[in-house]
Amino acid sequence: MSVIELPVQNPRFGETSRKDAWWLSPSIVFIVLSSFLLYATWAAFQGEHYYYGPYISPLYSPELFGDSPHAVFGPKPGFWPTWLPFSPALLILWAPGLFRVTCYYYRGAYYKPFFQSPVNCSVGERKKKYTGERNFPAILQNSHRYFMYIALLFIVILTYDVWKALWFLNPETGHEQFGLGIGTLVLAVNVVLLGGYTLGCHSLRHAVGGIKDLFSGSPTRLTMYKCVSCLNQRHMLFAWMSLFWVAFTDIYVRMCSMGVWTDIRIF
Repeated sequence: MSVIELPVQNPRFGETSRKDAWWLSPSIVFIVLSSFLLYATWAAFQGEHYYYGPYISPLYSPELFGDSPHAVFGPKPGFWPTWLPFSPALLILWAPGLFRVTCYYYRGAYYKPFFQSPVNCSVGERKKKYTGERNFPAILQNSHRYFMYIALLFIVILTYDVWKALWFLNPETGHEQFGLGIGTLVLAVNVVLLGGYTLGCHSLRHAVGGIKDLFSGSPTRLTMYKCVSCLNQRHMLFAWMSLFWVAFTDIYVRMCSMGVWTDIRIF
């Protein structure tokens, strides 16, 4: 049987035979992520209006050092460089930030619009050779599993913030009393969405059960694996909803602190 060899030609950058709007999804991701990064960076460097009564913005929690009643270790530390603007957010945002940057889902989402690697399925890209994530700096993405444990700690801390948001100062007695405000609900929804995103993490799914070949004799791990897998099925949804709600929560606390919005007490 005769064999006909046809030359393989790599398509030029952006070249494709696709007829659909393949560029739309990466463009939306670029706009949304860029907007969040710009806002979060601006908000992190403000260093003010990040708390209101029992509420604290998730961009600033835990507040290790600062001027608010939420600060764990007191005011600005003496070792902080004088040339660098101080903000409590700058001490902690690296952890949740790197957790998202190294996230398996987000990597697939932002590689396309920010690095054109790949541009999209069946679309010509700049690289002519696939290198994966074996080289520096892409190999650092493997640190995601370690940031996952830190992210779980942040969920505990933010849950405690919701508990604190249930206690309001009574101006008449000078004591705290149990109550519920719109801000409490905003902080609670933030924890639910961040919890859904973090607890549905691919690395957590591997840690609780994916690492095992058999689940016989490990009913607890099987249950945990099923729960994480259930959340993992909606990982993309939780990733975007939690991102939006983190920004909205900061805006809500900031607006209340500035007196632009009024926090309504339900009881």
